Amino acid sequence: MIRISLVLIAIATSIQSIPADEPHKLDPLVRVVDLDVGESVTVELSSGAQAELRLVSLKEKRDPVREAVRRAAVTVEVNGETAQLVAATYNLPTTVGGVRIDCSVTKGYNSNTSRDWWGLEKDARLRLWPKDSPLLRPGTFKYPAQQRWFASDTQMANVPTFVNGGEDPNRNDVYYHSGLDIGGSEGLVQIVAATDGLVVSAGEQVLDGHNGDTPVAERYDVVYLLDARGWYYRYSHLKEIDSAIKPGRFLAMGEPIGILGKEGGSGGWSHLHFNISARQPSGKWGVQAGYAFLWEAYLREFEPNLIAVARPHHFVRVGDTATLDATKSYSAAGKVQSYEWQFGDGTTAEGPITQQTYPKPGTYSEVLKITDDAGNVDFDFAVVQVIDPEHLDQLPPTIHAAYYPTFGIQPGDDVTFKVRTFRTTEGHETWDFGDGSPEVRVQSDGNVRQHNPDGYAVTTHNFAKPGHYVVRVERTNDQGISAVAHLHVRVGE
Repeated sequence: MIRISLVLIAIATSIQSIPADEPHKLDPLVRVVDLDVGESVTVELSSGAQAELRLVSLKEKRDPVREAVRRAAVTVEVNGETAQLVAATYNLPTTVGGVRIDCSVTKGYNSNTSRDWWGLEKDARLRLWPKDSPLLRPGTFKYPAQQRWFASDTQMANVPTFVNGGEDPNRNDVYYHSGLDIGGSEGLVQIVAATDGLVVSAGEQVLDGHNGDTPVAERYDVVYLLDARGWYYRYSHLKEIDSAIKPGRFLAMGEPIGILGKEGGSGGWSHLHFNISARQPSGKWGVQAGYAFLWEAYLREFEPNLIAVARPHHFVRVGDTATLDATKSYSAAGKVQSYEWQFGDGTTAEGPITQQTYPKPGTYSEVLKITDDAGNVDFDFAVVQVIDPEHLDQLPPTIHAAYYPTFGIQPGDDVTFKVRTFRTTEGHETWDFGDGSPEVRVQSDGNVRQHNPDGYAVTTHNFAKPGHYVVRVERTNDQGISAVAHLHVRVGE
């Protein structure tokens, strides 16, 4: 058995690059281990306690269309207790053997792609914290987008890319998403610093010493910060970078970074690409999976009663069955009382896990409603892209919808709705605001030019009464194939 202390030399080296006048350094609470199946290790946790860890097995499930990894599960043994962990894809750390643990990534995510985001050279990456430890120290990390959780589409780590035309079965090279995409309304959502940090790049300007052996990849729409943990934070696709952001400036957590947009390599949909990079056990720079950090920060900051989670998205063939899973949903009271599903074909189901078969191609958005004992409700949406394998030249359209503001909406307030459809310039988008008002038709540009400042179709709507509104938007192409999106708008809370 190998004995290691995971206060890694590589991490310590990266921390030394922070200027000497910084007030303090932060030892990350997380300990990161890369293991092969059958390998064991003794891990020294941030508390000083030790944990005996063994990677027992690895199973990866791939889709039949692109051979993309859709689910990777590892069996681990921690201090004699065995459990299964699903790698990333909206899964959070769990407690095993008196230790908090998760799996960030497995080797399959490097097998059919040309991109090595993770710096992983073994079978799986595991992360450990003491049992009762927060994931990050309180007061050192906040949610970087000033909008509600899941206010729009998201694309989190390890999910094969879905945005726009990303799910292209004609491509051999799978693009696995490594960072955290937070969709929102272009030009309206303020992006703030998730941590205190040194600005090491702003646009195409890079601070001396950070354009060599670092993760920094400057671009006109990108800002990089370096925090006291020695981690680099990337903020991408910004419509505007705040004028005060200059390389060499120290930024306090919560200070403005810029405005959410669709610049750079966004593919044409408006979102913040938020990415954390750290030295990994291989000695390489690699992604430090951040979904759980966002989750913890949002819960601490906003204290929601419920969070419905119907993600990640699904990618299936005509006639296939998708398993829709809401077990990652959250209740502050500790229990979700009910799970209700409403499908696009008019059928319904109950329970946290259900299955749905798709006889026609299209982009579907299935509605999940969860309720707790106190009567609190929340909604999320499972996006299912269905392709006809006999007609891969006729891929279904996809659609992105967003609204603003997402907090503090009162009856009579104007709400801005934006939508853009991809893979078609035919037809128009039809909004149903879920309040009995007439439908509204608009027409986006079909992503003909991804950076078109007028690419999104914009409309405003106000809701007369308080309540939870499930807003629906749809566009159909010239082959009769539709894309549907939903938004959950809260009024009068």
